[in-house]
Amino acid sequence: MSTGTADGAPNAIDARTTAARLAVLGGVATLLLGVSITAVAGTLPRSVQFLSLGLSVLFLGVPHGAVDHLVLPRARDAPVTHRDLALVGGIYLVAGGLYAVVWWLAPAVAFAAFILLTLTHWGQGDVYALVALVGADHLETRVSRTLTLIVRGGIPMLVPLLAFPAEYAFVTRALVGLFDPAAATALEFAFEPEARLALGIGFATLLVASLALGYRATDDHGPWLIDAGETLGLVAYFAVVPPILAIGLYFPLWHSLRHILRTMLLDGRATDRLARGRLGPAFGRFARDAAPLTVGALLVFAGLALAVPTTPATTTDLLGLYLVGIAILTLPHVVVVTLLDLEAGIWTPRG
Repeated sequence: MSTGTADGAPNAIDARTTAARLAVLGGVATLLLGVSITAVAGTLPRSVQFLSLGLSVLFLGVPHGAVDHLVLPRARDAPVTHRDLALVGGIYLVAGGLYAVVWWLAPAVAFAAFILLTLTHWGQGDVYALVALVGADHLETRVSRTLTLIVRGGIPMLVPLLAFPAEYAFVTRALVGLFDPAAATALEFAFEPEARLALGIGFATLLVASLALGYRATDDHGPWLIDAGETLGLVAYFAVVPPILAIGLYFPLWHSLRHILRTMLLDGRATDRLARGRLGPAFGRFARDAAPLTVGALLVFAGLALAVPTTPATTTDLLGLYLVGIAILTLPHVVVVTLLDLEAGIWTPRG
């Protein structure tokens, strides 16, 4: 992975150390905020829970993918060219456009794809953080990293289904209902006790296997303890914090922050600022780079609001609209991050 300096340069090492600390701090803040709010206030009204998710429109959440046009050339220590811009623009236009069509033609299928897509992407983010920032040598094979991807991405997508099926069904209807309210019935099987029991047993088996294999694979258990602590902390978090609030905090403070730190480590100037502890200028530089395409994402949301068959008129409709917009933007973003992972060798470990 390029950081804009030689791999062993002191400022590159210091920048990664700072990024690792910020990633862990963001994770701890996510867990403490969600659990504390729930413990003090109980189950908040949905309208209040929406606020945390709404803030992610401009705070870390949407902007985290708004530098996709810069990351691949920076990873190669190359200048950003018109060809790079055209490549990423084409990915967004084709992948996002085709996925948008699926929402109109088969919204239930599009919703199920969104869950799998988000599971994959959020798992990607945590695998990168564990390997590149924490130095998790217990993830030295492609199998162990794939298993960790499934577990880490599966926790925010699957644990709420097990713990809060009624809320999960509400969110499902909010998204699918913008296109065809009757289509949501095709997904009702997932909320049945038998289906959730089978899912819970299967996912718990994968989680235990992931941590057990990791423990056996290393003699240095420090990184493994961070992995295990985060994994079990996330399970507890998503099991007790209402899903809308839980995702509203996790998306910006956990997932998006980690990706933003990754993009900073590809930018020589931001890397230097991180190494010197100048966090304000480092994040300011990111915000400047992300501003144009963040505005572009807002235009996508506005276009969706005009185009969906059901005119958004309630807070629930706005929730559904925002998440559909995020879904459409996520698919091309995942393509770019996958290319970035390949560039960094995340999926070419030794076995």
